Amino acid sequence: MKHFISVNDLQTTDVLDILDLAEHYRKYDHLKTQKQLFAANLFFEPSTRTKMSFIVAQRKLGIESLDFHSETSSMKKGESLYDTAKTFEAIGSDILVIRHEFDDWPEEICSSLNIPVINAGAGKKEHPTQCMLDLHTIYQEFGHFNKLNIVIAGDIKHSRVARSNAQTLRRMGANVYFCAAPTFMDKTLDFPYISMDEAVGICDVMMLLRIQHERHDQFASVENYHQAFGLTLDREKRMKKSAIILHPAPINRGVEIASELIECERSRIFQQMSNGVLIRMAIITKLLKERGLNDENFIEKRKTVVAAR
Repeated sequence: MKHFISVNDLQTTDVLDILDLAEHYRKYDHLKTQKQLFAANLFFEPSTRTKMSFIVAQRKLGIESLDFHSETSSMKKGESLYDTAKTFEAIGSDILVIRHEFDDWPEEICSSLNIPVINAGAGKKEHPTQCMLDLHTIYQEFGHFNKLNIVIAGDIKHSRVARSNAQTLRRMGANVYFCAAPTFMDKTLDFPYISMDEAVGICDVMMLLRIQHERHDQFASVENYHQAFGLTLDREKRMKKSAIILHPAPINRGVEIASELIECERSRIFQQMSNGVLIRMAIITKLLKERGLNDENFIEKRKTVVAAR
C-alpha cells in the first residue's frame, strides 16, 4: 500500500487489518517511531475533526506535524497543488495528508510522488479515512458487517462520505439503503432508496448526513426538512433497541437530527470522533511500514497480542 486514496483499493483483509490495528491502539500502549519523521497536512477546505485528528494521531505516533494554510501559501502566487506537494516532499516530509475540493486531485499528483499520500477528502468523490472510522465504530458495536441493515440518510448527491461508505459496506456484506429528499438523490449510485419512516424500522445503523450547502449551485431550503426527512424524536422511538446512530459531523441540529438525539444512549457520534484518531494512526503506521520507517518490533508485538486473543 503505497498511498491511501480509496477504500476500493483495499481487499477486505486489508480493511480488517486496519480495524484490528486501530483497536490495538485503543487497548494497548503504542510505541512511537524511532526516527524523526514529518507529516505535512495540506487542507484546502475547512476541517475540524479530520485535520485535528490527523494531527493528534501523528503526535501520538511521535511524528512532527507540518501545518499548512493555503491562504498564506505560494498557491496565492499561482503555485499548483502538484508543485506544493513536491515542495513538501523535497524539504523532507515523510507523508502527506491532503484535502482538496477537486474530485480527482489524487490522479494528478500521486504517481509522481515518492512519499505516501493520504486522501483526507476529495471533492464529492471520496472520504476514505472517514469511511474507515465509521466501519470501525460499526465493527466495535456488532463484531461483523454481514447482513447488517445500514441506512445512509441525507444529502447523498453531494456527499463523499455516502459514496465511500456505501460501496465499502456492501463489499463487507452489509445491506445498504439510501434515504434522501428528491433533490438530494444520486441515481448514479446503485443502492435502493427508502423513506425515513421505513428506514427507522429496519436499520441496525442510521448514518445521518448534513445538507452540504457549500457544494450546491444554489442554497437549499431546510424548511420542513426535519419533519419530512430527518431523524425526529418520534422516529427514534421506532428504531430497534440495538440500533445505533452515526453522523460524520459537522451536525446541523434540528435539521437532519433532533438535537436531543446527538448524545442519546444509542448515539455513537462522539465515539466516531475518538475512533478517527485510532484509524488514522493505523493507516499512517501501515504506510510507514511499507517504507520501512516504523518500528518493526511493534508490528511483531501486535501480531502476537492479536493471535493470543
